[in-house]
Amino acid sequence: MEEHRHIHAAEHDHTRSHDGHAGHHHEGHDVMHRHDRTTTSPIGQIDADRVAPSSAGPRAGTVYTCPMHPEIRQDRPGNCPICGMTLEPMVPELGDEENPELEDFQRRFWWTLPLTVAAFILAMFGHRYGWMDAPQQSWIELALSTPVVLWAGYPFFKRCAQSFMHRSPNMWTLIGLGAGAAYLYSVIATIAPGAFPQTFAEHGRIGVYFEAAAVIISLTLVGQLLELKARSQTSAAIKSLLGLAPKTARRVNADGTEADVPLADVHVGDRLRVRPGEKVPTDGIVIEGASSVDESMITGEPIPVTKRVGDHVIGATMNTAGSLIIESEKVGSETVLSQIVQLVAQAQRSKAPMQRMADKVAGGFVVAVVAIAVLTFFAWGLFGPQPSWVYGLINAVAVLIIACPCALGLATPMSIMVASGKGATNGILFRDAAAIENLRKVDTLVVDKTGTLTQGKPAFERSLGANGFDASEVLRLAASLDQGSEHPLAAAIVEAAKARGLSLQNAQDFESSSGIGVRGSVGGKRLALGNAVLMEQERVDATALAQSADELRTRGASVMYLAADGMLAGLLAVSDPVKPTTVEALAQFKDKGIRVVMATGDGTATAKAVAQSLGITEFHGEVRPADKLALVTRLQSEGRTVAMAGDGINDAPALAKADVGIAMGTGTDVAMNSAQVTLLKGDLRGIARARALSEATIGNMKQNLGFAFVYNALGVPLAAGVLYSTTGLLLSPMIAALAMSLSSVSVVSNALRLRRASI
Repeated sequence: MEEHRHIHAAEHDHTRSHDGHAGHHHEGHDVMHRHDRTTTSPIGQIDADRVAPSSAGPRAGTVYTCPMHPEIRQDRPGNCPICGMTLEPMVPELGDEENPELEDFQRRFWWTLPLTVAAFILAMFGHRYGWMDAPQQSWIELALSTPVVLWAGYPFFKRCAQSFMHRSPNMWTLIGLGAGAAYLYSVIATIAPGAFPQTFAEHGRIGVYFEAAAVIISLTLVGQLLELKARSQTSAAIKSLLGLAPKTARRVNADGTEADVPLADVHVGDRLRVRPGEKVPTDGIVIEGASSVDESMITGEPIPVTKRVGDHVIGATMNTAGSLIIESEKVGSETVLSQIVQLVAQAQRSKAPMQRMADKVAGGFVVAVVAIAVLTFFAWGLFGPQPSWVYGLINAVAVLIIACPCALGLATPMSIMVASGKGATNGILFRDAAAIENLRKVDTLVVDKTGTLTQGKPAFERSLGANGFDASEVLRLAASLDQGSEHPLAAAIVEAAKARGLSLQNAQDFESSSGIGVRGSVGGKRLALGNAVLMEQERVDATALAQSADELRTRGASVMYLAADGMLAGLLAVSDPVKPTTVEALAQFKDKGIRVVMATGDGTATAKAVAQSLGITEFHGEVRPADKLALVTRLQSEGRTVAMAGDGINDAPALAKADVGIAMGTGTDVAMNSAQVTLLKGDLRGIARARALSEATIGNMKQNLGFAFVYNALGVPLAAGVLYSTTGLLLSPMIAALAMSLSSVSVVSNALRLRRASI
């Protein structure tokens, strides 16, 4: 195998700076102080051979792989050394109008179809109506069938030869041996009829089966054409994703002029205008304007999301209302859309555990079929009715053809490919086939709190006044002081004050006290904002609001006291709101019998409050990354199949250890790199949908495998002639070829039904 280029998406894990506000609340910053919380991309690094998707022309460095054996990879087109199938690009191109193999097979089929029909008609009716003498008829059949077998069937015989060279028996081994044996026998019988005993003669000549060889080739071509067309539909999801990207972007130049440029010419740092009704050209940050952006094509969320200055936008989403100017942050293969495409392609090409079992069965199956064919030939030749050896040859050929394991080989890869595409269009990204197969087995779900159950972003809840200060004045003074801080809690307070139209003042003599709060002067008042420890240092009596503070903490809020000139002025509560979809998601888990365990690094009091409000009976607070890993390990040791859902760097070890790691698309890249499933919207309901898709996919795979096994279990004995003594039935090699082709098509068609599955 040749060396391939590995192109990796850059990992962007930004570490947010925290100032002395780290101690703003009583539990020692137990609610919101999450490390490395911010992220700009819902997709992390993808460790796979890949090339940035392009909508124009062939790509240099394209990696080709086998649909049935994804471990086969090379940098040029060719055939799989294991199964003989034509290799396909790992990531299809939007401009791929027709599969070259499909075009080649169509040409071979249509050019030789008249010859096959003529050979078939002559063989079936020539002797009956005496159109010509028998030896002459054999020569004409030879002339008609030779182009069909040698030219139209050349790809099949080439793959058959390669299967022997690679010592990897496969479907083409059986087809090549079957069609080749029928043709070579007939050629010898035509050229040297005297070499055969008279028991081989029928209708005045040594029996020939040119029409069988020709029809086998033509029907195999038909099956391949139908299969290739059906398989092409499995890449529809990727092509639809590629089609989302706009072709051009409107760049704002340094002198203020604007010009439309090809998307390939956009670079990081370029300023781009996005007008109403246009698609966002690439991932970026809004630097001017406000609008609502429809992100449903990426996240599946139907409600447009409001975007203002400082908000991130995703390439290929639709700007519905106002005009935006964005600064591009990621281009080419690093955009969210490109990485989604790569992740879907990677999942489609991965091999499920069930498929590995099918591969082992198929490998031994071919050898067994050849042995059965040889046994059939000699059994009929030695013990069958006359012409016994002719019967033996034809039945052996029928066994080889009908037992082709292509349906068995296609049974699971087709289901995986369709399921991965359907998941992507619903905001669910599977990293590999094992995740699809294992998710249905999950009976225990360990969930992080912040960013998973909750929004992961602090929001101002309320303020209370004391000693003559009203609630609005408490908020105004606290926000004025907090303008000098970048802490998330401070940002929530400042944002709330501005939203209420409060007039803020500049803070003087601002200082931070690590772990307890901040101090400074606003409007001539000396202020202190922080937890109870800070109040004790300032000798401020906070007992008047202690009961209210305790009540707010039991609801999961972070409480900060405000003192003005040495007197208690009031308190402020900031909380991390539960996601609107969390309650519904937990109800779905309960209905499915899934045990939910919450594990969070937040304080025990906060963890208890959130768990009780959501009806979660098992929770763990003040949990470190190592503790989450230990929790998952313990649950697995109890025989549980564990899924872990989280979004932070501290969740990564547990995500990697879990049977299925599920990352929120709104979280950090590290978390997503450690997980097997990514929910683009960060919506826990996606887990229920992903599990439903897993169940539907496994059901579909079992149907395909069952059909393939039953088909061969019935077809091989029938072709061998075991029913001949009781029914007088024998299976023609031509009928066997038709049945073989239709079996593959039926498996692919059944897999495509997954696109209509309800999840």
